[in-house]
Amino acid sequence: MKSRFWALALAALAALQALPAQAQKTQSADYVVAVVNSEPITNSEVRAALQRVTEQLKAQRQSLPPAEEMRQAVLERLISDRAQLQLAAEYGIRIDDAAVDLAEQNLARQNQVDVETFRQRMAKEGMGPATLRTQLRDQLTLTRLREREVEGRVRVTDQDVDRAMAEQASANSDPLAQEINLAQLLVAVPEKADAGLVSQLQAQAQALLVRIRSGEDFATLVKQYSDADRSKNGEFGLRRADRYPSSFVQATQSVAVGAVSDLVRSGAGFHILKVLDRRAPSAVAQTVVQTHARHILLRVGPELTQAAAIARLADIRQRIVSGTTDFATAAREVSQDGSAAQGGDLGWANPGMFVPEFEEVMNRLKDHDISHPMVSRFGVHLIELLERRRAELSPREAREVVRNQLRETKLDEAYTNWARDIRERAYVELRDAPQ
Repeated sequence: MKSRFWALALAALAALQALPAQAQKTQSADYVVAVVNSEPITNSEVRAALQRVTEQLKAQRQSLPPAEEMRQAVLERLISDRAQLQLAAEYGIRIDDAAVDLAEQNLARQNQVDVETFRQRMAKEGMGPATLRTQLRDQLTLTRLREREVEGRVRVTDQDVDRAMAEQASANSDPLAQEINLAQLLVAVPEKADAGLVSQLQAQAQALLVRIRSGEDFATLVKQYSDADRSKNGEFGLRRADRYPSSFVQATQSVAVGAVSDLVRSGAGFHILKVLDRRAPSAVAQTVVQTHARHILLRVGPELTQAAAIARLADIRQRIVSGTTDFATAAREVSQDGSAAQGGDLGWANPGMFVPEFEEVMNRLKDHDISHPMVSRFGVHLIELLERRRAELSPREAREVVRNQLRETKLDEAYTNWARDIRERAYVELRDAPQ
């Protein structure tokens, strides 16, 4: 399981793989759109980031929000990231060249090319090697900062686990515990409307309902006719049913996903509700896919730099692949982990047992694959995946799964609050609007 900030960092690195040329080209009429603690953000930076987000949404086949809404959201993200990077500098967080080299190598490997070919490809798309490395360094810096500042704030007690398991055990019988995502088209009724106007507006709403049920696009009609917020095509977002008005829940309880309700009358007017998604409460997992792996760890310090550790493990990997040594022997000889005596064997592990950066690499391996050197908060590793299996969870293991689920939720909340706090503490001057 990855925490929110690790997921963000990995997504940001992956996004660098497919930047269009125009995303990184300097605009002919560049200007400052915001100043964050005396450091400027330019219009060209907003345009480049906006293009990256647009390409990601298109690749994921997601609908694009209105252009102005996207520009403001991207600018706000740049402001937040800039404030966090400044805080990282104050704390003395530094990412050395070896870590950037490794991140660049990982991107090249994901694109199935060598580093030089990857650089040439990115240069053709408008991003030179220096710009690419700067962005990689920034994302790694943000990850390190968030790890330091957020992760230590999260605690999950035994009482938290007991409460969550009790809630999950009883949730399936509680319709208000399910999560639903509704979208609405609202025909508003003025507060002091007379009976004639109410009847007229009801007829308009009923006509729109007939058009939707005849096959017209709900989102298009929302944009044209809804008197409620149209920015997300009327979508509320996935939330527990008890966070909706009870009339909305009752009207959609037997409505299939993708279908619309009958008209719902409220103090605001006449609502047409579309059910976009419906999910039962997360149940306690009964089985999981376990992973059996082994690793070699070199710890970084004054006597061994990260670059030297990466180089040493790369050489060991080459010797293992060529057959001049085997993984277990190498682990016993050089690994600085407690598993060295067992040839680096980590035993069977459930999801979430290892730190996210380690698990992210391990989960991409196939049986008997050996990773390239990877960096975690503990040092530099080689990982060999031995096998996977699906296993029944013991009661103790089921508790750990719930504990991990709660930790991810709390991490998400802690990160959101922390990022908001950093943003609010920063001095931000908004200047000319981005274009």
